[in-house]
Amino acid sequence: MHSGSAKLIIETGDDKYIFHFSGLLRVGNLDQIETVLNAQEECLVQKEIILDFVEVDELDSAAVLLILSTMKKMQLQGCESTLSFDNEEFEQLFKMVEKHAHLDTSFTCIVPSFVEKIGKKASDRVKGLLQFLAFFGQLSMAMLLYLRSFRAIRWKEIVFEMNESGIKALGIISLTMFLVGIVIAYQSSVQLKIYGANIFIVDMLGISILRELAPMLTAIVVAGRSGSAYAAQIGVMKITEELDAMRTMGFDPYAFLVLPRVLALMLMMPILIFFADIMGVVGGMLIAHIELGLSPTLFLERFSNVIDIRHFWVGIVKGPFFAILIASIGVFRGLMVKNDTQSIGFNTTKSVVESIFIVIICDAIFSIFFTHMGI
Repeated sequence: MHSGSAKLIIETGDDKYIFHFSGLLRVGNLDQIETVLNAQEECLVQKEIILDFVEVDELDSAAVLLILSTMKKMQLQGCESTLSFDNEEFEQLFKMVEKHAHLDTSFTCIVPSFVEKIGKKASDRVKGLLQFLAFFGQLSMAMLLYLRSFRAIRWKEIVFEMNESGIKALGIISLTMFLVGIVIAYQSSVQLKIYGANIFIVDMLGISILRELAPMLTAIVVAGRSGSAYAAQIGVMKITEELDAMRTMGFDPYAFLVLPRVLALMLMMPILIFFADIMGVVGGMLIAHIELGLSPTLFLERFSNVIDIRHFWVGIVKGPFFAILIASIGVFRGLMVKNDTQSIGFNTTKSVVESIFIVIICDAIFSIFFTHMGI
């Protein structure tokens, strides 16, 4: 026996194996012993095993766990194993570790396949969609009941939400569309100069901004600003159990929290789109004057002659539909928050991503519909 090391000598017989352990059986010295024990597993069938610890100088719980797990494998192969000590402390250590080790518990790590992962994600998406449809149906019914009586409408809350989600968003939306109008006009002017078609920048800016860009970018800004705020506000109220308290007191959370937000955003979205139209056209007109030499008077005259009013109404009509989608998703994600702060961040992020995604899909449907209708 070498000081500071652990040794295992196996004495074999016809029906008996004796495992002579010696030295320091500690966690840092078990690699060689574990290798020897694993190599003997196939040979140990229907044998009598004696594990001898008489010459062991030191024993820790890691070594005991290794030996107990080996004895468990021996038992499964029909072996009878016994322990031989001359140290009462070792015996007590074995009893204590065996009592608390839970050696009968088996753990299986199953790595899902690629197809299984895709199936699980698809299933989760379908469940989420069904939950949202159920929520949207409940919201629609609540809105019908809410609007049946003029006195039941909570005008104070609606006006407050109109200020929070609409009026306070005018600045960022106006600046965004002004810069977008500048960028589009500047990039277009480079190409139009080549063909001497400077005047057609008015046609391009008018149709693209009024029909598509202003409604789309307004909806995206509102989704990032107001939709996320709805999710966070409702989520915090759910964590602090304010929603449960309202139900206990007999108040309907839909009437007090959800519907005012939805109605306020539906009322303000067309107004926001209108201001976005103005700022986008002003930004384009500025670049048309600087780069192409078109005076504001000539720009506006051309604009009134070639841009039909229907292009303006196409953009405005999209507003309430975008609003109800953004508000519904924001509130829905707020109600999906669980009792932890991490869930608030997750669902707030999801509300923005899902709102922008569904707004783009809705805008594509509108574009196809209006094109087929000749509008």
